[in-house]
Amino acid sequence: MVKKFFNIIFVALFLSLNSFAQDISVKASTDKIDYQVGDYINYTIQVNYNKGMKVYPPFIKDSLTNVSIIKKENPVVKEKNGAETATYKYILSGYDSTGVTIPAIPVLYQITGDTTMHYALTNPVSFTIRTLKVNPQGGIKDIKAPITIPLDWWWIAFWILLVIILAAAGYYFYNRYKKKKLGMEPVRKVVKLPAHTIALNALHELEDKKLWQNGKVKEYHSEITEIIRRYFEERFNLPALELTTSEAVEMLKLRQETEPIRDLTYNFLSNADMVKFAKFVPLGSVNEEMLKQAYEIVHRTIPAEEENQHGETITESTGEEKNEVGDVR
Repeated sequence: MVKKFFNIIFVALFLSLNSFAQDISVKASTDKIDYQVGDYINYTIQVNYNKGMKVYPPFIKDSLTNVSIIKKENPVVKEKNGAETATYKYILSGYDSTGVTIPAIPVLYQITGDTTMHYALTNPVSFTIRTLKVNPQGGIKDIKAPITIPLDWWWIAFWILLVIILAAAGYYFYNRYKKKKLGMEPVRKVVKLPAHTIALNALHELEDKKLWQNGKVKEYHSEITEIIRRYFEERFNLPALELTTSEAVEMLKLRQETEPIRDLTYNFLSNADMVKFAKFVPLGSVNEEMLKQAYEIVHRTIPAEEENQHGETITESTGEEKNEVGDVR
C-alpha cells in the first residue's frame, strides 16, 4: 500500500516536471563551425515560451573564452499561436587559432503569478578558429582583399557640377571685388521722374477711372486732392498731406513761385473738403472743373527746365507731346 502511494507521487512529480519543462525551451547556435581569425561569429540564443511568462535577457560575457563580443543586437520577440519566441543575437570574434566552446548559458524566467526565479540552460556550442595559411614565398598582403566600391556616376556628376558652380561664383565675386577696389564698379543710373510728370500721369490715370461718373464722387475728390498734395510735397518740399487747406495755402505763400496758383489752390481744396467732409454732392460740371483746376495747378508750376543729377539740362517729357494749352496726353 505504501509502495503504491510513493509510485503515484513519483509519477505525478515526473509529469509535473515534464509539463513545466515544456513551458520554455532554449537553443543556442552559430552560423558556422569553422572561422578564420578576425571573422565575425554570429551567435544566437532562441527562447520559446508560453505567452505571459517573463524572460530575462541572457548574460553571456562571463561565459566566453578566447572570443570577444563585438556587438549585441536588440532582441526580437515574435508571437504565434499563443506562444512567443525571443531571439538574442551577438556578434563575436576571435584572434587566436583555437577551438572554442561556449558553455550552456542560463536563461532566467518567471511564470505568471509566481515570483520564483527559474532558469533554463542552452546547449553548448563549439566551433574552431583557424589562422590563414601562410605562404613563406609570397609577399605581405591583407587578411582580406580590399573591397572595390562601384562608382556612382550620378554622385560624381553632382560633385563635378557643384565644383563648377562654386568656381564660377568665386570668379564672379572676385572680379566684382577687384573692379570695386579699382573704382571700376559700374554705377547704376536711377532716373527720377520730375514731380510734375508724376502728378500729370496720376491725373490721367484718375481721369481714365471715371470714378465720379460711376457714383464714386467722394473717392474721386479724395484721390484728386491727394495727387495735388503729393505734388506739393515733391515740388515745393511741403508736408502738404498733413496740412489742412488753410495751412497748405499759408505754406505755399512761403514760396514765390506758387503765387500764380494760391487762390486757385484754395478754391480747389475747399471744394474737395465740402464733398469729403460736408457731404456736399456736386454737379458733374463741378467734378470736371476740379480736374481742369488740378491740371492747371501743375502746369502753372512746371519749372522752365529740369536738371538731372549729372548736371545735364533736360526738358519735361513723358514720351508724349505737350501742346501749348498745357494738357499732357
